[in-house]
Amino acid sequence: MGRGIFISRIRWESVLDSLRTAVAAVAAMLLARLLKLPEYYWAPISAIVVIQSTIPPLMLGWQRFVGTALGAAMGAAVATYFSPTAVVYALGIFSCGVLAFLLRVGGAYRFAAITLSIVLLIPHSSPPWIVGWHRFLEVSLGIAVALVVTTVWPLAKKTA
Repeated sequence: MGRGIFISRIRWESVLDSLRTAVAAVAAMLLARLLKLPEYYWAPISAIVVIQSTIPPLMLGWQRFVGTALGAAMGAAVATYFSPTAVVYALGIFSCGVLAFLLRVGGAYRFAAITLSIVLLIPHSSPPWIVGWHRFLEVSLGIAVALVVTTVWPLAKKTA
């Protein structure tokens, strides 16, 4: 009896949304692995973020793309010339925000700050510019896959 109640509460839209998200995540992961991207898991994470957002996918994809580019460049520049102290990190995050707003892409700020954090704070064996470039490629691949999936397989209604 308990199983019947559980199954009756599942809505078809939720099943399709879950399936669509899984398809996007796996496609992004497999493409990133095929391209031998070092931290390939950022591609499916980005696909999930874009496809599951309440913000329209194209708008969020653009914000994430621009923010990742800004954060990767800023993180690589800061990591090249400075040690990742708390002050340097704070100034990097602050600078990302100021630049995002000056460039009129304020919605991209959170993604810039996240990417800067990853490039600057996580120890890597590659130079900072390579790390930033890889992060940009991995995230951009995930965004692209999510946008293709949402275009090819639109849902009639977004479910919570």
